[in-house]
Amino acid sequence: MSTPMKLGAVIITMGNRPAELRALLDSVAGQDGDRIEVVVVGNGAPVPDVPAGVRTVELPENLGIPGGRNVGIEAFGPSGADVDALLFLDDDGLLPLSDTAELCRRAFEADSELGIISFRIADPDTGVTQRRHVPRLRASDPMRSSRVTTFLGGANAVRTKVIADVGPLPGQFFYAHEETDLAWRALDAGWMIDYRADMVLNHPTTAPSRHAVYHRMVARNRVWLARRNLPVPLVPVYLGVWLLLTLLRKPSGPALKAWFGGFREGWSTACGTRRPMRWRTVWRLTRLGRPPVI
Repeated sequence: MSTPMKLGAVIITMGNRPAELRALLDSVAGQDGDRIEVVVVGNGAPVPDVPAGVRTVELPENLGIPGGRNVGIEAFGPSGADVDALLFLDDDGLLPLSDTAELCRRAFEADSELGIISFRIADPDTGVTQRRHVPRLRASDPMRSSRVTTFLGGANAVRTKVIADVGPLPGQFFYAHEETDLAWRALDAGWMIDYRADMVLNHPTTAPSRHAVYHRMVARNRVWLARRNLPVPLVPVYLGVWLLLTLLRKPSGPALKAWFGGFREGWSTACGTRRPMRWRTVWRLTRLGRPPVI
């Protein structure tokens, strides 16, 4: 018999949700199958008390979501090589079902091209999955699993071979769109991404715009995402579509000002290494239902 896939979990925290973090850690420990090794990264904050056996890393400053997760990856060896796949979980989330880890193992073992799994996020009180948490354009049925072109940052599993193949999350993004950047690079390297409705993370319903920096970083990182990954002809198309969509959503005056500030910043600052995807990857994204112009 083959050895089961070895799973690890990376959780970043600001140290301000100790009860939720403990509940999440308990839900990870309660997963069926082999033990999941867990690393909790204090992102510029002390890590609250955690159960015995949970490793911790405390960073002197907040490196942002992708930066903190990258530190957690390296805690499992270069590109996470000590394990076969890593779960990335928000510290205020909870795995309500005990078979999620086993489902991940089976999915990866059954499909050698599968590189990333995006879980379904559900409100713990209502069971509702917000439309924005279904990573595809046709999002009306969150209970339908499918191939997708991106994934949810705090509720996913990534095969560590993907990270070794295409590199880590873009740390300079700090917050917003870092998942799509990794997803596009993974798809360009031949990996696939699945959204699985049966793999659930409970998470309270929130609006992303609750964060003060949301509008600026969303706009800045959208520009960086295009500049880093898209063929030159698609860059103005992609950003033009998102400019139009932003205006149609009629954000408040301060929000729109912050958005345009971030948009300008995205053009005037370094975006990191440019590796434009191949045109056959553009076609693959299109066949999967989301061409890289929206």
